[in-house]
Amino acid sequence: MNKLCQIAGLGICVPERVLSNHDLEQIMDTNEEWIVSRTGIHTRRILDASQGTSDVGFFAAQKAILDAGIDASEITHIFVATCTPDYLSPSVSCLIAARLGLSAYSGVSTISPTTKSLMCLDFNAACSGFVYGLEVARAFLALDSNAVVLLIAAEALSRRMNYNDRSTSVLFGDGAGAVVLRSKGDSFLTVHDVSCGTDGDLNELIQIGGGTNMNVVVGDTVKEDFFLNMQGRDVFKHAVRCMVQESLKLLSRNNLTIDDVDLFIPHQANARIIEAVGSRLEIPAEKVFTNVSEYGNTSAASILLALDDARKAGKVEAGKKTLITTFGAGLTWGSALLS
Repeated sequence: MNKLCQIAGLGICVPERVLSNHDLEQIMDTNEEWIVSRTGIHTRRILDASQGTSDVGFFAAQKAILDAGIDASEITHIFVATCTPDYLSPSVSCLIAARLGLSAYSGVSTISPTTKSLMCLDFNAACSGFVYGLEVARAFLALDSNAVVLLIAAEALSRRMNYNDRSTSVLFGDGAGAVVLRSKGDSFLTVHDVSCGTDGDLNELIQIGGGTNMNVVVGDTVKEDFFLNMQGRDVFKHAVRCMVQESLKLLSRNNLTIDDVDLFIPHQANARIIEAVGSRLEIPAEKVFTNVSEYGNTSAASILLALDDARKAGKVEAGKKTLITTFGAGLTWGSALLS
């Protein structure tokens, strides 16, 4: 197994504002029983009007750096997985780098070959962002064993919810998670293997507008295609199939079976998907970790929020095998094996 990529620190940030099912009852045709029976979600966290994706991403990053016991100046790469950036440009990673005080040439009068630089990169794999990010980080750590990668998954899905559409708006919340990844030094988890997949032919199943596909001019009003649109039944079918198949494929190529897994953390999409994936994998319910009832679907951040809660509950330990899996727009999906 590949031990080049280790998780040295973990941090999360969720907004203080709680949006409950009762709150949603006040603004749309829905109720607590309908939401819980279909999604398992009771509450979700929502950004305040003055906050953006980079805010929660920054605070999660600070906690991960502190947890890793390093100085921010040691970071060589910042990668941010998000489908809801503050701006189309500049990137969220650049915004966070500035707030961390990592502007490489700021105040430097003489540039030399030894002057430290920093690489910042955003990428969009929707809900699969964290797992995709692990694979990206593994590649950079393989190239440079001295690299220290700050991988952040941060989302503000509430900004792209159509609250007239109860089939989607009850599902999503905001939040961020971050990990410090390196190949040397102390760590609490090792990333042994990652496997990712994509099917762009099915891109219309989950879409968020607002890009250059929309020819917007000053004075135009926002239309429904600006917000998240999802074909729920088809998404359910593909999500379950892809997460199950990718997980089994990953285990097989590492000469493992589902019986070898100590903890299973699936993407926190909704309770029905989580239950279906667990059932098809035939993994005992007590090995499946979920916190979707509290946070809803936080897209790329969801697995990190769950991993942090599982760690605090004493369920994540070095040497024990943790399997994570995810699925998102694109379509994208992936699984990773940690221990």
